[in-house]
Amino acid sequence: VQLQASGGGSVQPGGSLRLSCAASTEIRSINVMGWYRQAPGKERELVASLTRGGRTNKAESVKGRFTISRDNAKNTMYLQMNSLKPEDTATYYCNANDNGLTYWGQGTQVTVSS
Repeated sequence: VQLQASGGGSVQPGGSLRLSCAASTEIRSINVMGWYRQAPGKERELVASLTRGGRTNKAESVKGRFTISRDNAKNTMYLQMNSLKPEDTATYYCNANDNGLTYWGQGTQVTVSS
């Protein structure tokens, strides 16, 4: 599975961005897909994940602001990010876990700054 992340950019605090992760294969059967982020000097952390059955898991810091979704027809996963804060600044990576294998997309940079 190849994953291609896009949609990053620079926004002011309070702004919004939507990240996309396009997969090279059908995603309807992929067990779990998710978004991770890594800020300079910090470990990579889970932002949000979504199971094939529709169950979501989010970091406490993004609850109420970020929404994860997947469009099986387009083989694409999304992360809608609202009310962005400077502490959301990081490189965001999409991830897929299926049948014991883990796949990563390349990162997309999100910078929140005034």
